[in-house]
Amino acid sequence: MILDRLIGWFSVDMGIDLGTCNTLVCVRGEGIVLNEPSVVAVRKGTNKVLNNGTAVGWAAKEMLGKTPGSITAIRPLKDGVISDFEITEAMLSYFIRKVNGRGRIFRPRVVIAVPSGITAVEKRAVLESAERAGARRVYLVEEPMAAGIGAGLPIVEPTASMIVDIGGGTTEVAIMSLADIANCESVRVAGDDFDEAIINHMKRTYNLLIGEQTSERIKIEIGSAAPVGEPKTMEVRGRDMISSLPRRTVVTSDEIREALQEPLNAIVETVLRTLEHAEPELAADLVENGIMLAGGGALLRGIDVVFSNATGLDVRIAEDPLTCVARGTSIYLENLEEWKETMQSDLDE
Repeated sequence: MILDRLIGWFSVDMGIDLGTCNTLVCVRGEGIVLNEPSVVAVRKGTNKVLNNGTAVGWAAKEMLGKTPGSITAIRPLKDGVISDFEITEAMLSYFIRKVNGRGRIFRPRVVIAVPSGITAVEKRAVLESAERAGARRVYLVEEPMAAGIGAGLPIVEPTASMIVDIGGGTTEVAIMSLADIANCESVRVAGDDFDEAIINHMKRTYNLLIGEQTSERIKIEIGSAAPVGEPKTMEVRGRDMISSLPRRTVVTSDEIREALQEPLNAIVETVLRTLEHAEPELAADLVENGIMLAGGGALLRGIDVVFSNATGLDVRIAEDPLTCVARGTSIYLENLEEWKETMQSDLDE
């Protein structure tokens, strides 16, 4: 398509990691240009985005859990898939406009990373949302593939590469070889479930209600998957469930680690299940190649130790695990002409 190439000179091609917690956008030749929370603030009872459609991302995240009755801060993706079609469209539209700029004549081509376990209906929803949000052509790439490419794994070669991508809503576990996925499991347990486990622990142990943002802060500051480093403590503030008054308490890293065991075990089981289903030759490769961890969950202290103990394999954490999928979509963009046959797009009707 000569016309397509000509249009390409005048438009921005972008890769989007549409995550439950954060959305990252990268542009061909420029790398990651946008990294904002997947949150939208709307007027209650309507889907009207506040501030003339700009209460998206950081501006909306600051409102989470703190909005007055007339405003709702919504996370339109749940477990890695679209739970609110209209709001996702508004969010994508805002991000695409922000990156594409107003002066461009042509709409961009967009590569979007989606969880490997999503249904055909959910894929259709992503394609349609992106088209309505202003994309000229939309391609879908599976998240584990994008994460593997972004982490620098040799996924095109005839050797097994294994990735565990722990995002906000889903964990993707995949064994890849020859530029395709050989075995894959997607489980809807991830970073959000770590936060949820901490919220439940605070309720059960201290009768203290805390919000999502406080829970996430506890996870980042003192959370761990295995006993590594010095024990830490942290002051936590919230609302007392008995007196309903604001209160503070101190928690230790040991009890938070205990609270995180349940969601962690679910992810470990998924990894073990994927390994059990691997072909013998691929399993043999993994003895040497080990496992690569990506996604925000890979930043939890000691998580590599947990996976290494469970599988007996070498476990490494990708460089800058949060941006692996986005970097992978950026490499897809650079090779769009050769690789577009392997991707699902809006032309596959």
